[in-house]
Amino acid sequence: MTYTPTRGPHPAGSPPAAPEPPAGPGAAPRRRGWTDGAHRTRFSATTEPGRLRLIGASLAVLVVAFGAVTAWQITERSAAADHVVHHSAPLSADAAEIYRSLADADATVAGGFLLGGEEPQAVSDRYQKDIATAARLITQAAASSEGTGAAAQRLATLNEQLPYYVQQVATAQADNRQGLPLGGAYLSYADQRMQMKGGLLAAADDLYRIETDRLNRDYADAEALPWAAWVLGALVLATLVWAQRRHFRRTNRVFNQGLLAASAASAVVLVWLVAGHSVARARLSDSYSHGAESMQILNSARISMLQARGNENLTLVARGSGDAYEDGFNDDMRKLAGANPSGVGGQLAQALALADDSAGRGPLDAAVTSVRIWRGRHTAARASDDGGDYTTAVAQVIGGKDSAGKTVTQTTGQCFDKVDADLDRAVAQEQREFREAADSGRGALSLLPAGAALLAVLAAAGAALGIGRRLSEYR
Repeated sequence: MTYTPTRGPHPAGSPPAAPEPPAGPGAAPRRRGWTDGAHRTRFSATTEPGRLRLIGASLAVLVVAFGAVTAWQITERSAAADHVVHHSAPLSADAAEIYRSLADADATVAGGFLLGGEEPQAVSDRYQKDIATAARLITQAAASSEGTGAAAQRLATLNEQLPYYVQQVATAQADNRQGLPLGGAYLSYADQRMQMKGGLLAAADDLYRIETDRLNRDYADAEALPWAAWVLGALVLATLVWAQRRHFRRTNRVFNQGLLAASAASAVVLVWLVAGHSVARARLSDSYSHGAESMQILNSARISMLQARGNENLTLVARGSGDAYEDGFNDDMRKLAGANPSGVGGQLAQALALADDSAGRGPLDAAVTSVRIWRGRHTAARASDDGGDYTTAVAQVIGGKDSAGKTVTQTTGQCFDKVDADLDRAVAQEQREFREAADSGRGALSLLPAGAALLAVLAAAGAALGIGRRLSEYR
């Protein structure tokens, strides 16, 4: 007896196995694994346990997504607020101080030049301090500034041109001590390097504007509304309410402890998110309007004041050919205090409008008074110079004896020093207000990312337990 090679003998007493029908065009295809899974999922969705599993999984995913998005968005805003306090605001302030130091150095050396011969030690010390401050802050800004863009280019310009300016001033002072007229020419070259387009002050002003723009962008990022987290939070609460209502309609049980705990945790996250971000946004807005914005205006006022003083001194250094410097002085004064010498306008009026207490208004009121006196004394000095009494004009600007040998005790330099001190006090006050409000706004967000993530995990666990308890009734 022989057997086919593909089949062995069938056991005794059992019928032979029927041969497998060949697959034909009408045969049903075999189900694959993923098709079977989809079929089982569709089938389970038609049963109550299957629906409960889908609801539980959906709730868990939504709650976790809500916590993750909240943590992500608030972390970004908290980082931007931290950037405002510790990076962009200090860089903006440093850039303004670089400009102030350079402009004050230029005005100081021009004033010392008017004295002739050896400049007083106080003048030399002030000039050296200004140059040292500018060099230190330029180095500091180069180390702190991000990237190699526009800010880095301005810092490179400052680093490159400052040594040449110092060298030209040193040459001018050496010639002036020897009574050589060439000293005036070197001083003019140094001033051109300071004032010209693409020069030191232009680079410092550009740097200040770049850093201020960065500060404003950081403020915008920190105050941006977290719409995605808000929408997800509302969706999570709505879904949890729907799930509990569905549970009540099918079981007549009022509460499901797990779903109730998930709802409470999600509600806490949403309320914390709205309240925390609202407080942070309000405090950051306050730090801007009564701190950063005020400081920007005050820094602009200090720039106008320093430029006015430099032009006032250079008008006399030019000895009869300083009409351009005199026009510059008048333009700077209009920017600083308005066109009316007896009124309050310009940058000082803007700063006064933003000052919200006596500590902020006091220095500004004093500065307004000093500017009025300065304008009056400047007019008297110009009258002396235009009348041919150069010696008296110089004494009225920087002090000393007039042409009659009398010591002039009321000078424009005294007014300049007073305005400078008043504005410095005003800036310090606004910096304190800025830091206090900005730190408060940043603090309102500090715990929210970690708290939202933790509560989201607890809410997801509560939802899973609530649905799991309901599922246990079907076992």
